[in-house]
Amino acid sequence: MEPPVRLASTGTIIHGVSVGEVLGVSTLAEARLIAGESGLGRIVQRLNVMEVPDILAWVKPHELLLTTGYPLRNTPQSLGHLVADLDERGLAALAIKLGRYVDELPGEMVEQADRLGFPLIILPNDVGFDDILNQVLTDILNRQAAVLARAEEAHRALVQVVLAGGGLNEVTAEVGALLDVAVAAVDGGGRVLASAGPPDHLAALRESAAREGPPPGSLDGSGTAGRTFAAVPVVAGGHHHGRIIAYSPAGAIRDSDIGILERTATVAALVVTRQEAVNAVESKYRADFLRDVLTGRAGSAERVGARARAFGWDLERPVTVLVAELDPDGDERSAQDRLVNGWTAAVRRHDPRGAVAGFSHEVVAVVDAGLDAARVAKDAAAALADALPATFSTGTSRRCTAPATLPEAYAQALKAARVGRQLHGPGAVAHFDQLGVYRLLSLVNDTEELHAFVRETLGPLAGDDDAENGDLRRTLQVLLETNLNVAETARRLHFHYNTLRYRIGKLERMLGNFTEDHHLRLNLTLALHVLRMRGI
Repeated sequence: MEPPVRLASTGTIIHGVSVGEVLGVSTLAEARLIAGESGLGRIVQRLNVMEVPDILAWVKPHELLLTTGYPLRNTPQSLGHLVADLDERGLAALAIKLGRYVDELPGEMVEQADRLGFPLIILPNDVGFDDILNQVLTDILNRQAAVLARAEEAHRALVQVVLAGGGLNEVTAEVGALLDVAVAAVDGGGRVLASAGPPDHLAALRESAAREGPPPGSLDGSGTAGRTFAAVPVVAGGHHHGRIIAYSPAGAIRDSDIGILERTATVAALVVTRQEAVNAVESKYRADFLRDVLTGRAGSAERVGARARAFGWDLERPVTVLVAELDPDGDERSAQDRLVNGWTAAVRRHDPRGAVAGFSHEVVAVVDAGLDAARVAKDAAAALADALPATFSTGTSRRCTAPATLPEAYAQALKAARVGRQLHGPGAVAHFDQLGVYRLLSLVNDTEELHAFVRETLGPLAGDDDAENGDLRRTLQVLLETNLNVAETARRLHFHYNTLRYRIGKLERMLGNFTEDHHLRLNLTLALHVLRMRGI
């Protein structure tokens, strides 16, 4: 079986034959391994002959170095350091002929080779270097040619799958059959997108994908028995889209299989980018159509119903409109994308005939009127749990029984999301009918009239330019919330009782005798509510 080896620094797969396989060629039948048996799995890619004193400057990694010892005949003490120097340069093994220039190898050299796992081979005197070179190089070239031919065959098969319109399911099925292993394509979060292979093997794959590591007992590729587990990244356009994972409990994943898996990842990247492009176009059409519906520009009810059915939506049943807006602290492009994806998946799970689309600043869903909006929002929030400190607020409209009333329902849901955030903070889920007085205030279309009411009622307390006025406005708000309970207000604001009495007098000089006039208190309360809704 072909030994798997990967360069640690670059991740490049090394094709060649192991030192153990080199010793199996006919010209080396009489050769003896005298040290470094643990390194028989080292890969030989090329051969070199050492007949000059400064050989270290010319050697390359994965070489089998042949020598008669001629350069060392006058300096046998150099042999003690030769093994460490060659091992440091990544050589595969040293094969030497004794008797001509070097009679025997020092014990220090043999001990060091065993310690480093560096094979030392004694060559028979009657074998020429040219015969060894021919046989071993031919073996290496044949092996590499076979690997390349197999990889090209796999590549052609995979490309044909894509050209025939196949997706990740077909790609994983093809490579699984080619390599006779279980294969899965997983996204960046470890979710299996497509898989092929025996069910029990796929179960092990899913477990390993969830923990982003090989299953227990898998080999790391440093020996000659092959791997049980292998994973390669799927990268397209500089973005990491997941991994292609292969699993074989028999440890049958070879070095050449890794190359095929890497080609599979390239093909999978093409499939992913193609699907993303298709999804982007489809999403744009869906979003444009839903925006037209929600702004009353989509045409007659019959036309809206027909186009909606083409998208798999049902807008002619009783529905409610949900609007989800990212809270200000999480308003980033990547979070917006995750919000759209999370809501799309959640709506598909709870209402397959529901409409969902991402707009520039929010996600809008039109779903069955009987659904629990809070449950759908909670499901969608799970998609953002591991991506940024992002939260969103959700608003729900009243029940809508005809497409013609969807624009009004959209306005209700949008208002509920924004007012709900103001009232309850980030992550709020609010129904339009639960907004109380804010619902009435939100129905006033003339915002300038509302602002004029605030200025007339609160006077200098309406602005934020003066910190003292802002502090007095806070005192007024707490007084009204406690129904003019001076002791409770002082406790909440951490004021002395007399200090609060002084502030009440100052407020009455600015605003009027609100402690006696309940109509004035109502106006002040409404004005404070309008201020709280500022920006909605």
